[in-house]
Amino acid sequence: MNNSVQSLKVHVTGLEEPMRHELSDALRSISCHLTDEPRSADIVFCGWDPNEVSKRISAYGCKPVVIVSRLPDVSGWLDALEAGAVDYCASPFEPVQLRWILEAHLRGKVRRAAA
Repeated sequence: MNNSVQSLKVHVTGLEEPMRHELSDALRSISCHLTDEPRSADIVFCGWDPNEVSKRISAYGCKPVVIVSRLPDVSGWLDALEAGAVDYCASPFEPVQLRWILEAHLRGKVRRAAA
């Protein structure tokens, strides 16, 4: 198991309870630490609202934001990335998919630190 992913602090916000619970369980299954405090998070998983996506992303400043949706949607994914999200994921949440997203974030973080 990748210790770097295990060390990440993840904040989940803006999701309806059943989906929040499902995502939180999947993140815990790959040993992520969930935090209720967005300031201490390394990455934020945020609910999808097409009318609010830019505001939600900018609310977290320089923190990477992954937009979360109930259903996979190519146009939603593109809209999220154009608004500044680092990625987009949809239910059902597979641990392999979440690990890939988090590891991509870590690789980008290492590249940014090296630059």
